Amino acid sequence: MTNGTLSPDDRAAALDAMADRELDVVVIGGGVVGAGCALDAVTRGLSVGLVEARDWASGTSSRSSKLIHGGLRYLEMLDFGLVREALRERGLILSVLAPHLARPVRFLYPLRHRAWERAYAGAGVLLYDMLARRGGLPPHRHLTRRQALRACAALRKDSLVGALQYSDAQIDDARHTLFLVRTAAAYGAHVASRTRVVGFLREGARVTGVRVRDLEYDRTFDIRARQVINATGVWTDETQGLVGERGQFHVRASKGIHLVVPRDRIQSTTGLILRTASSVLFVIPWGRHWIIGTTDSDWTLGKAHPAASRKDIDYLLSEVNRVLVTPLTRADVEGVYAGLRPLLHGESESTSQLSREHTVASPQPGLVVVAGGKYTTYRVMAADAVNAAAHNLGGAIPRSVTARVPLAGAEGFAALWNQRHRLAASSGLHVARIEHLLGRYGALIHEVLALIAADPSLKPALAGADDYLRAEVVYAVTFEGARHIEDVMTRRTRISIETFDRGLEALPVVADLMAGALHWTDEQKRREISHYRLRVEAERASQEEPDDETADATRLGAPEVVPLA
Repeated sequence: MTNGTLSPDDRAAALDAMADRELDVVVIGGGVVGAGCALDAVTRGLSVGLVEARDWASGTSSRSSKLIHGGLRYLEMLDFGLVREALRERGLILSVLAPHLARPVRFLYPLRHRAWERAYAGAGVLLYDMLARRGGLPPHRHLTRRQALRACAALRKDSLVGALQYSDAQIDDARHTLFLVRTAAAYGAHVASRTRVVGFLREGARVTGVRVRDLEYDRTFDIRARQVINATGVWTDETQGLVGERGQFHVRASKGIHLVVPRDRIQSTTGLILRTASSVLFVIPWGRHWIIGTTDSDWTLGKAHPAASRKDIDYLLSEVNRVLVTPLTRADVEGVYAGLRPLLHGESESTSQLSREHTVASPQPGLVVVAGGKYTTYRVMAADAVNAAAHNLGGAIPRSVTARVPLAGAEGFAALWNQRHRLAASSGLHVARIEHLLGRYGALIHEVLALIAADPSLKPALAGADDYLRAEVVYAVTFEGARHIEDVMTRRTRISIETFDRGLEALPVVADLMAGALHWTDEQKRREISHYRLRVEAERASQEEPDDETADATRLGAPEVVPLA
């Protein structure tokens, strides 16, 4: 097993390998489920290809609430099986699969009513803890109002009579998905982003592969495979349309938006979970920031870049301000992001009532489709999809082993964390910087530090985004498959949502660093800078529009960095 580098040369080699011979499985979609499918299949001994039309995790899998959780509110829906499954996966991610990327987080649930609400909600979190079998996290606690206000001084005294506090976990979704891709590549999967499926290969009724277009170099070729897995999330129906037949189920998109505000705007040592009229609202600690979300509304417009409207932003601010001593304003918002959840189409008019469970089907010979589900249960979804593909392949194909396969950077993380002071001394970086790097790269931190050792000019922090080092930009290109400025700004780092200027101050330096690593011409660099500026302008303008339709039209004013057509 290698470290699974995703350099430009690795991408070219992967495309050549996929075009050269028939694979056992080709997976369409580089989100968390598609990446999980590739890892599951390759660790069963199958030959695997994975293609993604844009960047890894560029859709839903980089725009979630960043939580790994059982879904406490699903207990109210009596969906005990889904909660138990998700809590089991939460435990695996924290302890085995990605301890370097995931971390525990505490949430405070304010109680508004005496006696009955404490008993009702307390029974719920007790059951939540029991279903998790503790899972290595602290058990829930009952708090008085004074204790709750000590934990969260930002709460208005009249907004609660007491509180419950329980534990869950969080993860950087985009980096986690990227590490799934890198781990699959390390075990031998051929992976390529910016590679769009434009058609399916057929032999009679059987699907025998896909036709893809390399968007970076404008060439088209065929990938032959014994099984094709469609894991394209909210694009499932569109991908199925390329087969020429209707699918057995349909996916409905639900939009959720999140706000990012500086940590000092809310005085609290704990996250918050609040009830709203239709769902729940989270206030989630995120480094030097808070993430506030989410909404849950039907979305029927363009799926690549869902827009957050002024109405969405005002709604979240009004809901969180119901409980805060010092209300948040639009001026406090550093970043905004919107994502689409792939929900299995049901009869309910409310997307918050549609299924978060997943379905796997084989609508045509040679094709498996997986859809629905929630981020936390990606591994189960992937295993089910590969089980279906394995059944269609026949023969003695081993069972899934991904519950015991740590992601790249996980092994040795605990020891390195204990050695962080020595790492700081040897690298000349502050221990807080080493901790930050360990939480982003795990044991792969040595690769980042090696770049700095070879070129000390990469050691300083980025001006305007000083949570990140210059070396991390170069690493994103040479090890993590970043090909464009937006890949670095929005997914390899979170500069686009963690800075008030959305990364514009850091933009020139990021462009220079990427240009050197990718051998851009001056014209390519100017084009990349211009595209990112247009993207920021379009997003900001869309967030001033009153509704989805006008916000979407405004956001689409910025073209794709690589046209899909």
